[in-house]
Amino acid sequence: MIDILFVGVGLFALAVGIWRAVRARRTGAGAGLAVSLIALGAAFCFLSNRAQLFESEIYPSLGRLLSNLATMVAAYGIGLTVAEISGTRDRGRRTRLVALGVALILLTVMFFSTSGLPRGVGVFDELYRTHPTLVVYVFVYTVYLGFAVLDIGVVSAVTIRASGGALRAGLTLLLLASAFAVAYLAGKVVATIRALQDDHPAKALCRGPFSTLPCTLDVGFPAISVLLIVVGLTIPSIPGLVAGRRDAKTLRLLRPLRAHLTRRFPEIVRIDPGGPSRRERLLTAMSETNDGLILAGVTPELAPSAAARLVRDLPDEPGEEEPPVAQAEPFAADVARLRAIARAYRKVDGVTAPEVGSPVR
Repeated sequence: MIDILFVGVGLFALAVGIWRAVRARRTGAGAGLAVSLIALGAAFCFLSNRAQLFESEIYPSLGRLLSNLATMVAAYGIGLTVAEISGTRDRGRRTRLVALGVALILLTVMFFSTSGLPRGVGVFDELYRTHPTLVVYVFVYTVYLGFAVLDIGVVSAVTIRASGGALRAGLTLLLLASAFAVAYLAGKVVATIRALQDDHPAKALCRGPFSTLPCTLDVGFPAISVLLIVVGLTIPSIPGLVAGRRDAKTLRLLRPLRAHLTRRFPEIVRIDPGGPSRRERLLTAMSETNDGLILAGVTPELAPSAAARLVRDLPDEPGEEEPPVAQAEPFAADVARLRAIARAYRKVDGVTAPEVGSPVR
């Protein structure tokens, strides 16, 4: 059951992270979020029991170290992402980076300085009293995560007031995830103190993620926290996805109309074909189409069906007599007007497939 939970959450975070990475490569934004989600997914996959058994064949308890390092990288990335959303990215950026670097180095040094690490599942409860390096290991890990979680929670709480819609919903989930993470860290501190005090501490093995209170704090709450983080960071992107889908539909709708106008008026084609984002390509296509309509003599008061017939009757190639030039109108009102004319042009010209004509770059 625990393996299913950990691997399921891990694969979900990995899938969303890879999707965000592909999107970040295309748009140039959101790379930090992609790294965070991929690191979270890797942490949970490293931490599953079956994975730890395999990783211990390479080095005892290696899975525990790998999952802890990935978790800290993910916490750093999430904090940076929340800071970007709130507009405070540069505030404390160097402090976050230095803290992460110091924590990663200390954790790695303490781990490999410890002798007699157990093979299989990396549970250290019985070793805290005899291995001070593991106490430092847990202390560094807990303090850094506590620092990162509180930073995420504070920034989210402050930003919620000035946000709305999907952003507010996402930040609320991040704030709730921070609460679960704080409970997990508190439980970890208590468990470590008890292990140091007991003469013969028992291994804290769990039959299920919520079988006991310690298991709930140590297994269930981290999984819930990660799920809330993944969903909370994904929700704010939904409006952008909806807008992107509409932009793609508008690009397909404009394609035949724009192709006809650019053949008739090649001078309207932009030297710069537009930026890497779909919105920039749409703005370029709209600008070219609007210029072509102006050169064709389409006035703002002309109905879309009449404008479409006027464009259809234009010759495909430039002629000796140029059509009358209409007066330009404000660019902000072009989207609805161009979509209407493009629909009407498809009807009067008999266009059905979006691929007809030259493709929009």
